[in-house]
Amino acid sequence: MVVTTMQYTLEGLCCGCCAAKIERELSLLPGVSKAVFDFMSKTLTMELTEGFSSEDIGPQAESIVKKHNSHIKTDEEENERPASKTLYIKGLHCADCARKIEDKVRGIRGVKSANLNFVTEKLNIEAENENMLPAILRQASEYARNIEPEVQITYADVESGEKDRRINLKRWIERLTLGLGALLFALAVFVDFKEPYSLSIYLASYLLIGGKVLVRAGKNISKGQVFDENTLMSIATIGAFAIGENPEGVAVMLFYRIGEAFQSLAVNRSRKSIAALMNIRPDFANLKVGNKVISVPPEEVAVGELILVRAGEKVPLDGFVREGSSALDVSALTGESMPRDVSSGSEILSGSINKNGVLTVEVTKPFAESTISKILELVENASSKKAPTENFITKFARYYTPAVTFAALMLAVVPPLLISGASFDDWIYRALAFLVVSCPCALVISIPLSFFGGIGGASRNGILIKGSNYLEALNKVDTVVFDKTGTLTKGSFKVTKICPAEGWSKEALLHSAAYAEGTSTHPIALSIRKEYGNPIDFERLSEQREIAGQGLSVKLDGKDILIGNARLMEENAIAYTPAKEAGSLVYLASEGIFAGYILISDEIKSDSKMAIRELKKLGVSNTVMLTGDRRAAGEAIAREIGLDSVYTELLPQQKVEILEKIESEKTGTGSLLFAGDGINDAPVLARAQVGVAMGALGTDAAIEAADVVLMTDEPSKLVTAIKIARKTRSIVWQNIIFALGVKALVLVLVAAGTATMWEAVFADVGVALIAILNAMRALKTDGLAPL
Repeated sequence: MVVTTMQYTLEGLCCGCCAAKIERELSLLPGVSKAVFDFMSKTLTMELTEGFSSEDIGPQAESIVKKHNSHIKTDEEENERPASKTLYIKGLHCADCARKIEDKVRGIRGVKSANLNFVTEKLNIEAENENMLPAILRQASEYARNIEPEVQITYADVESGEKDRRINLKRWIERLTLGLGALLFALAVFVDFKEPYSLSIYLASYLLIGGKVLVRAGKNISKGQVFDENTLMSIATIGAFAIGENPEGVAVMLFYRIGEAFQSLAVNRSRKSIAALMNIRPDFANLKVGNKVISVPPEEVAVGELILVRAGEKVPLDGFVREGSSALDVSALTGESMPRDVSSGSEILSGSINKNGVLTVEVTKPFAESTISKILELVENASSKKAPTENFITKFARYYTPAVTFAALMLAVVPPLLISGASFDDWIYRALAFLVVSCPCALVISIPLSFFGGIGGASRNGILIKGSNYLEALNKVDTVVFDKTGTLTKGSFKVTKICPAEGWSKEALLHSAAYAEGTSTHPIALSIRKEYGNPIDFERLSEQREIAGQGLSVKLDGKDILIGNARLMEENAIAYTPAKEAGSLVYLASEGIFAGYILISDEIKSDSKMAIRELKKLGVSNTVMLTGDRRAAGEAIAREIGLDSVYTELLPQQKVEILEKIESEKTGTGSLLFAGDGINDAPVLARAQVGVAMGALGTDAAIEAADVVLMTDEPSKLVTAIKIARKTRSIVWQNIIFALGVKALVLVLVAAGTATMWEAVFADVGVALIAILNAMRALKTDGLAPL
């Protein structure tokens, strides 16, 4: 049993023979179960058996190394730091091959996680130790080329012009070869040639059409990959020749290649559609250097520097406007078509498009931390969090092809032996048709494509979903819990009433309240100071203390002031008169005597009522609001917008407890969703089955904390998110039922002898093509927004 891993960097080892000898001698040491030296990264890794430690083996290992070369420096790696890297695997056309590559890479020692996105052709690898990453990347590249020899592997999402020319030339040669093969096939079918000329023409057309498939099959068989689409198609068509079905052998290969070409075209178009959807990354920034303006990559602009954004250009970095005014198109960020006006002092976010005017912007964040970078990273990495349906299809694909292949073998052998008068040729033909239907590409390609399309379509609507698992979870939501302030209400508080106690004037009460709230950043404190309208002399204040969930204690000109909610008055035994008005009440006491209260009102968002109504239409059975506000105010808002229940006067830590209570009382099997403003709701967002942060445009904390991020502050976007999730699920299950249904039907018909290889080819490439085209509908989200 391996319990310890030791790793050394061997500096100065330049001899490959010495490296091999060191590796061999170390592996023979007692206590060493395995020793591997990666010559390229100069990394020596040893796995120790139980009972042995690095103190036991270390000196012996160093002695062996020094024996071969005394100048070698051995540095033991004590702190293992994880690292990650993305490989771009261009030319990946086989979804089942992508699954095999992913499985192989996950099995590499030192790989913590590996996810290959067939749609974006990106392989994300996370290594347990950054020193092992170079070796892991080389092995991953080798696996990818072994499984898909024609792929191009790069470390950046770019291709050279020379490489593009080679690829285009190769495509044209393949098209000409395929066309010539098709012409020979037509000649053999329509002209009555005598043998052996007929067979020769069929064989020539077969080799021209299927040569590429045969070569792939040969390479795969040499690597032990028998259950591969190319291998099975080759066996099926060669088998057709063997039993004298020459026309069908060529025809099946021809239509397989044509279907493969259309399938590749559809996948590439879907990739381009998704890439165009995410083409919001700015290419350059106009950096102001003295009196000059130079064009530089956004990554080269530092915080505090000034950039120029001209009309029609994308805003490359986050910042605020120093000079100029304009209207910004923020649809790429929020999904809203209404332009946003900005002027001097306005915040401006990367990814927006300047519609008119010239803006001088001071940069506030480096490009790596900008809004657009975070959005792109979030959407591109969403595919690593797979939905249960995707995981099911991946597992299904592993067993489906071997099962159908063994069924084909039984079909070829058993019936002729058991059924009197049965012909081996007839049953072998049926078995060969079985092989044609044995590839699960229709599902392996279309299901991830559907989910990725749904995530991409949601992002176009200003809804960022962090993974297809969350997209699927949105389908099951039956309970929605809202935070009040900033979620259902605008959070823009305003003083609407000042009620002084006897002996106090309105002016004196407002003056004391403004000073007591002088250092607070709470929206209610800001509204009181705004109403007061005068500067605060902080020298008059001392001993400010926040009382969690209640309010503040402060000395103003030496007098004790308490300001906060009713609980603060009760905890300090202040004799006060409770008010019963709807809104947020701020009570104030001076020197232990009640001085009066101030009523603060928060406006309900215009679409809150409609959002609740639409959620109930979608089958959400329970809508709840959590608020720290007092009971009368909370219940008044809940009644007005149609919520089922409300919990009021909650401390921040109590929201998690209430959420757990609501979840424990749920009777259905649906999911619980929590929607908050993302600023101070991180614990609740994390605890909910689906956490949704609203109004998160430019809010880093929200993007980190939530599973779903609504870039605007509209509750109705939650309805759109659920509709997109349901449309995506519908497309996924349409493809699953259609693909499995057609394949099952064709398998039955083939076994019964009423279907031929022609129907089998349709059940393979035809079904895959239809499923891919159907999956593309997930990108279209028009008409899903609530009216």
